[in-house]
Amino acid sequence: MTGEWRKLHNEELNDLYCSPNSDLLIKLRIMQWAGHVARMGRGETYTGFWWGNLRKSPLGRPRRRWEDNIKMDFQEGGFGCMDWIELAQDRDSWRDLVNAVMNLLVP
Repeated sequence: MTGEWRKLHNEELNDLYCSPNSDLLIKLRIMQWAGHVARMGRGETYTGFWWGNLRKSPLGRPRRRWEDNIKMDFQEGGFGCMDWIELAQDRDSWRDLVNAVMNLLVP
């Protein structure tokens, strides 16, 4: 280096520090958390946050829900046709599915 300062891109930082991809790590944590919330059921504290509420909806494009993001992540991994809420009821199969999706998304 010649003493010049410059911003490093995420790929360069990942190569430099051998750290996992932060986007994939966030998706993994969200999927794990989604399995936990799906096992809680609809009668718990998170119902308004997770399943939505019955307020009047605003104008424009509907907001993307957490559930929609989880479905999109599974579709990226090739598992889009499954009912993931039913699969989340069994922890072992849910863990295997999340790990399989993450292994397919890692380049």
